[in-house]
Amino acid sequence: MTGALAGRRALVTGAASGIGAAVATRLAGLGAHVVVCDVDADGAERMARQIGGEALPLDLSDTKSLGDKRFDADILVNNAGVQHVSPVEEFAPERFAFMLRLMLEAPFLLSRAVLPGMYERGWGRIVHVASVHGLRASAYKSAYVSAKHGLLGLSKVIALEGAAKGVTSNCVCPGYVRTPLVENQLADQAKAHGLSVDDVLAEVLLAKTAVKRLIEPAEVAGAVAYLCSPETNSVTGTEMVLDGGWSAS
Repeated sequence: MTGALAGRRALVTGAASGIGAAVATRLAGLGAHVVVCDVDADGAERMARQIGGEALPLDLSDTKSLGDKRFDADILVNNAGVQHVSPVEEFAPERFAFMLRLMLEAPFLLSRAVLPGMYERGWGRIVHVASVHGLRASAYKSAYVSAKHGLLGLSKVIALEGAAKGVTSNCVCPGYVRTPLVENQLADQAKAHGLSVDDVLAEVLLAKTAVKRLIEPAEVAGAVAYLCSPETNSVTGTEMVLDGGWSAS
């Protein structure tokens, strides 16, 4: 696939670290010009310099500022996200609303912002980094699970609307990935369940997976890159699941 995305412009959110950084690096390696979008302005600048792209510091939770924006991109990867672990009755409504803005409303608005250009050119790839939590639920993650389930639905609607216009929309649904978000989550889960961090990894996070290890960001980036490739014109409205066998059980 070397050079497969030459001449393409890709917008990747949450791209200063973790999965987003791996995706940005992979797409740049395939020839795309990558716009590194992240609330961390310094991190976005560093990553952009590293891959020869450009930085776009943006707070995607400020959805009011996104409503009228238009972005020129052949590829959009909706990746930015956060996690918060709390029982429903203790979950702060403001935090719930923030997470849905960031992980569902912002992907809708960004998709809305890039689709006119994609339709005009007759080619586009939208990939949403969802989660196995778009297919399964876990206790204490009401906002995250709600947002990821909604993201799968949004992706399917975009796929149907864009099919005749050369635009595909798909989700990548990984299990637990070795990222700062998951590492922070281990501590939160340990507190919620009254377990040690090691026990949380073995007995909670990986309890339902057949492959007993965390997924590497590069694995997710490979799946995203495939869905962005010229070979996937007929792959749309679906999910690529990288969950170590979790959803098979």
